[in-house]
Amino acid sequence: MNRIVRNRKLIHQLAAVLAVVVLASCSAGNAGNDNQAKQAQLVEYKQQAHELELKIAELEKELRDSTELEKIEVVLSELQPKTFEHFIEVTGSVEADQEVNVSPEGSGQILNITVKEGQRVTKGTVLATLNSEPIERTIDEVEINLELARTTFERQENLWEQNIGSELQYLQAKSAKDALEKQLQGLKAQKSMSTITAPVDGVIDVIYQKQGQIASPQVPFAKLVNIQKIKVYADVAESYLTKIKEGDAVQVYFPAIGQTRETQVQMIGNYIDPNNRTFRIRLDLQNKDNLIKPNLEAVVTLRDYTAEEAIVIPSLLIKEDFKGNYTFIAQADNDQLVAQKVYIKPGISNNNMTEVLEGLESGMHVIAEGFSQVVDGTVLHAN
Repeated sequence: MNRIVRNRKLIHQLAAVLAVVVLASCSAGNAGNDNQAKQAQLVEYKQQAHELELKIAELEKELRDSTELEKIEVVLSELQPKTFEHFIEVTGSVEADQEVNVSPEGSGQILNITVKEGQRVTKGTVLATLNSEPIERTIDEVEINLELARTTFERQENLWEQNIGSELQYLQAKSAKDALEKQLQGLKAQKSMSTITAPVDGVIDVIYQKQGQIASPQVPFAKLVNIQKIKVYADVAESYLTKIKEGDAVQVYFPAIGQTRETQVQMIGNYIDPNNRTFRIRLDLQNKDNLIKPNLEAVVTLRDYTAEEAIVIPSLLIKEDFKGNYTFIAQADNDQLVAQKVYIKPGISNNNMTEVLEGLESGMHVIAEGFSQVVDGTVLHAN
């Protein structure tokens, strides 16, 4: 048994030396200017490589012969086509569906603030009132003048219907009444600007001003946010532009709160950022418990590759030598089960699994356990 182990180690050493020799033969072609010397050296390296291949074959034969009486215990896995998917992860950030800085339409001293930070309000809720006393006095004066103008107009209208008085008097009375009505309407609209109301449903996040301060349209009074719905924006490398579609299912993980949500790609941007060569995607999520906050970090998992009826094996079963990538399968030989070295063409890997594009077929049995103890031709005992 010790001899078997030593022979296996020697095979690996010879394979490594052979690989170095082959690489050296390639690099030798780039050194020096003496082509004749290079040709001679190349012939020598090829001869050494051939001798090493013969030694490897001889040792493998010795190992097969020495293990014919001792079967290696292995576990086999039958290959069956399955759907194989590959995923990528990108980092995103949360934004509120609605985030509004509320300001009054007019200017004035803040007389009363009727809400508190953290309070939920509906659209139209009064948040604060401003001093409107000067406007109210003007309204009272206009209403008095309007009452007189209406009485005058009614009398002039009665006289005009009886063909008494001039048309000019009638029109002047009507014009005075109409002008005062429009003035009163404008003053009432101006008075309504002294009330600050919520433009949307949401939560009062911040109140910037205090009672007694002067409010104006240029200064925000409060911030109102609605996080019942949220948006997650993420930047994706431009190389995935053709692999991601609107409507694709995605998973969003929020590390800070340890929660994962499932949603779809809602929007794909039409602009490539020249600074980092990415495009933006948007995801919409419901947030009824208000646990997800604006600017929270999000890890977005996107599927960028799908293969139906794929042959997939664990990535650790794939090994490599100077000829390429290979794995071991179990093959019947004269009423015995032996290991067969098969060279393969691996594809994309995901979650420690690799799609095999060439070399393996459905129904084959790969050596899933004990593969490190076998060589080509080793007699097997499958559990």
